[in-house]
Amino acid sequence: MDRNTIIAIVLSVIVITVGMTINMVFFPPEYVDAGTQTTQTVDPASMPSGGAVITAVGEEGDSQPFTVTTQAFEMTFDPAGASVESIRLLNHRESTTGEPVELLVKDSSGRNAFLLYTDESFSDPVDAVFDYAIDDSDDEVVSVVFTRDFESDGSLFQIQKRFAIPKAEEYLFSVNVAMESLDGNPIPIDSYTLGYDPQVGPWFQQLDNSYGEYRRAMYREVDDNNTHNVTSFDNGLSVVDDEQVGWAATNGKYFTVIGVPDQATSYETSFRQTTGDSLISQVNSFYFTRTGISGTSFSDVYRYYTGPKLATFLDLYDVQNNNVFGLGGLMLDEVLDSSSWLGWLQTLLRWVLQFFYRLIPNYGVAIILLTILVKLLIQPISKKGMDSTAKMSALAPKVQELQTKYKDDPQTLNAAMAKLYKDEGISPMGSCLPMLIQFPIFIALYGLLSTHYELRGAMFIPGWIPDLSVPDTVFTLPFNIPFLGNGIHVLPIIYTASMIYSMKVTQATSTQQTGQQGMMKFMTYGMPIIFFFILYNAPSGLILYWTVMNFISILQQMYVNKKKTKKYAQEIQEREEAKINKYKPTKKRK
Repeated sequence: MDRNTIIAIVLSVIVITVGMTINMVFFPPEYVDAGTQTTQTVDPASMPSGGAVITAVGEEGDSQPFTVTTQAFEMTFDPAGASVESIRLLNHRESTTGEPVELLVKDSSGRNAFLLYTDESFSDPVDAVFDYAIDDSDDEVVSVVFTRDFESDGSLFQIQKRFAIPKAEEYLFSVNVAMESLDGNPIPIDSYTLGYDPQVGPWFQQLDNSYGEYRRAMYREVDDNNTHNVTSFDNGLSVVDDEQVGWAATNGKYFTVIGVPDQATSYETSFRQTTGDSLISQVNSFYFTRTGISGTSFSDVYRYYTGPKLATFLDLYDVQNNNVFGLGGLMLDEVLDSSSWLGWLQTLLRWVLQFFYRLIPNYGVAIILLTILVKLLIQPISKKGMDSTAKMSALAPKVQELQTKYKDDPQTLNAAMAKLYKDEGISPMGSCLPMLIQFPIFIALYGLLSTHYELRGAMFIPGWIPDLSVPDTVFTLPFNIPFLGNGIHVLPIIYTASMIYSMKVTQATSTQQTGQQGMMKFMTYGMPIIFFFILYNAPSGLILYWTVMNFISILQQMYVNKKKTKKYAQEIQEREEAKINKYKPTKKRK
């Protein structure tokens, strides 16, 4: 196997690996159990219940749900279980209906958010009807207080759950869970769990998973100040019990739910994976389990961010003076990093994109300006590749001579051409290097343009690209095309054509060695076709970036080919003439 064949194989592996990585990271399939390689639904009956049995005492109060409205939320509370059955984001609308985004999507169990559990399997919530009172006297928050008396093992105690919701447009609110003995005996339970059962909204019927919609779980560890993705489940459950968790979250493409437990108390954090009607079989719930309860009373405080993945709101909780609760250092904006090893690059690109948008308030134009900036940054490397291509074109006559001379001896021809390229300082693969170097930028941009909230509904060209966060669908077929879906997207077609043409103008086909012809054909046609299928359903903002990059490269290479090929050909001719004159015998003087 010769060197060129090895290079071709390596490049093929790189392309396929990058494609698979993009699909796995940004168009993920179902999360699967690491041990069995199958997605399993939690079966409450198959798990041990354990825990204390508590019974509500006294008369049942009003059981009708009620709504509390602030600048950010329309929250519907259910006295049954002192829970929340709906969180509508008033300032964020569904693109299809124009209605506020519903952030609580219930699974087949139909459970609300913020239910309490005293059993180990999270299968038997405390769903008794609580009494409630609404306190609107504070200037900054509105409070909803639920109380109910319970009995267990002959002991009486009261459970109180208090929600404090900012009146301003903040998306973090507090949930206080308190228990107090009513008869002087110790509280008869030693642990409880506060659950967030619903899926992160909006409704999946109004979304298309081919656009990269997903649900992922992650948590931030206090000790190492790092975030960790949750990908392994045992029987549908993943438990973090040996680390202090600063916060836990389930993320969607544009929205997130983040739970922040009180750091003064130790909690066990659990994530659950279930399958429900109209839901992707992915992580959709998490739980905080409070252990070591003793004495006659205690009070725990949790905070929950339920809103858009926007740094504008997430960063409010890094500085104490910026939010009504005086919280600081939570680092909630780390949920924005969709790629752990390229998170820093994605953050930098986000800042640059926002800078250009402030100059010209059109994200399509901002993406084009970002593309030009990236092209300028990699220009030194691109220039070397383009110069190499021009030199190869200038060598065409000499290569043709070698091809004629060694037409019956391919091995000798390859060796002769390799020596020629080496003598002229040419790398046949030099034109591919800029493209390979762009892969980290490409992957970071993929994550950014797939999840950047500001691109949600951002129009570039009316009637063609109305939303840069989704494909530019110009027509919907009544049937599905294998691997592509039923949408006709124009930008991927333009992108593929521009990539093929870009590859053609950056290759001097007449100077290819025999062993390189197959590799070059793959680079010219195979790779663009592979990326066509990979990127067909990608956000149009990403395709716009790559298409503009291709057109800039084409113009640059055409300019270089026109201006420098003739120059290099002349230099080669002058060197050849100098060699001839050097060895030409001189006439003796008489």
